[in-house]
Amino acid sequence: MHSIRNFFCGQWSSSVRLDDKTVIITGANTGIGKETVRDLAKRGARVIMACRDLEKAEEARKELMEDSGNQNIVANRLDLSDTKSIREFAELINKEEKQVNILINNAGIMMCPYSKTADGFEMQFGVNHLGHFLLTYLLLDLLKKSAPSRIINVASVAHTWGSIHLDDINSEKGYSPRRAYGQSKLANILCTRSLAKRLQGSGVTVYSLHPGVVQSELFRNLSKPVQIAVKVFSPFTKTTIQGAQTTIYCAVEPKLDNESGGYYSDCAPALCSRDALDDEMAQKLWELSCQMLGITWD
Repeated sequence: MHSIRNFFCGQWSSSVRLDDKTVIITGANTGIGKETVRDLAKRGARVIMACRDLEKAEEARKELMEDSGNQNIVANRLDLSDTKSIREFAELINKEEKQVNILINNAGIMMCPYSKTADGFEMQFGVNHLGHFLLTYLLLDLLKKSAPSRIINVASVAHTWGSIHLDDINSEKGYSPRRAYGQSKLANILCTRSLAKRLQGSGVTVYSLHPGVVQSELFRNLSKPVQIAVKVFSPFTKTTIQGAQTTIYCAVEPKLDNESGGYYSDCAPALCSRDALDDEMAQKLWELSCQMLGITWD
């Protein structure tokens, strides 16, 4: 069984240290977010866990401090489905932290029933794309000041399931959980490319990635038959440790110092869909995102 698993997930390892570096990871108390904290904490980083549920975050934080031997792990509240919470979190970081070297936009909602965020955005697009878009915008000056620094957007191969519906961005005319998830992940890749162009020469680089099909809590919204199917295919899915490898690779691999805007899978550059390479759509999406959030970001 292990040989099958290793066949799908090449093992990558690196001895890079992150002493004196500060990392923010969203959705850090469970799944690949938690494994990413564990790895980067072992490398000596100061890690800020940005989580919606502080009680769960606190539990995870204690376990991770013990396991990594790193006491420099903190948990702060961040609800990506509420722009007020995002602004409060960013304000705290900008006030308290002298640097942020790595921002990992990891949190995500997958294929949930139709609902809206506090600001009236469709939940998957609102959390997976707009929430992280706003967070990145609010922390960008600090990331620039801390350069060389990196922004990592956890996308998904699911970006191939959807396209960007500019005229129905909140899926009000018709909702398919799968399509809306795909749209949010496609938005992650398009905006990674746009942001990389805008940040040329700033010392801030940006990456998006597909973590692999991971056994994680993301599956909690799926129907029972689909959950059973996921279990049947579990030898071909990744453990959360394997699922975190490409995120960690994008965060620490020195070879990526001069790369920006790319999409990665299995710790290597990967192909994304034709839609994900559409610069014109990327620009329109950028403008619409700014408009929806009421921000000016040129």
